[in-house]
Amino acid sequence: MGKQDWKRSWKPWLRGTAYGFPFGALPAGGAEIPTFLSYATEKKLTRHPEEFGRGAIEGVAGPEAANNASAAGTLVPMLAIGLPTNATAAVMLAAFQPYGIQPGPLLFERESGLVWTLIASLFVGNLLLLVLNLPLAPAWARLLRIPRPYLYAGILFFASMGAYAVNAQPFDLFLLLTLACSASACVASGCRSCRSSSG
Repeated sequence: MGKQDWKRSWKPWLRGTAYGFPFGALPAGGAEIPTFLSYATEKKLTRHPEEFGRGAIEGVAGPEAANNASAAGTLVPMLAIGLPTNATAAVMLAAFQPYGIQPGPLLFERESGLVWTLIASLFVGNLLLLVLNLPLAPAWARLLRIPRPYLYAGILFFASMGAYAVNAQPFDLFLLLTLACSASACVASGCRSCRSSSG
């Protein structure tokens, strides 16, 4: 990122964060709404509308900030009332159970060290992401040059690993295979709704 990119992206970062955190803190907010709101806002406010759809820095920085802020916001209902609002928060809540940690209003009083360590880990994680991603951004972009068959094979491999790792049940793999085959058949048949949702 050059000086001009930093100059163009700091306001979208702030606006995206302002959209993302409140939606993440809502018990059914999610990351999708603030991400799309941020993109629409940046598209309206930009001085370079011709760059949108071609990698405008505002169109990337704002929605990514909204997405990240929403992810951090999901800790609010999880820690305050024990309500996980996404899969990551549910896994964290499940990890608390074996240790007898009960999220809720008294968590800050009973387990204050854990709560503040968890909040500090968000700052450390973001700092590490910044340190790793700024110099490695060109390498990540080069991943898009991988031929599509190899890319699809890798995606299928990791999707299968993830589906199986959740419950360690073969049924999850069959469900993944069924959904993948039905989506492929839908796209191959030329279904309009499938084409628009698949990109």
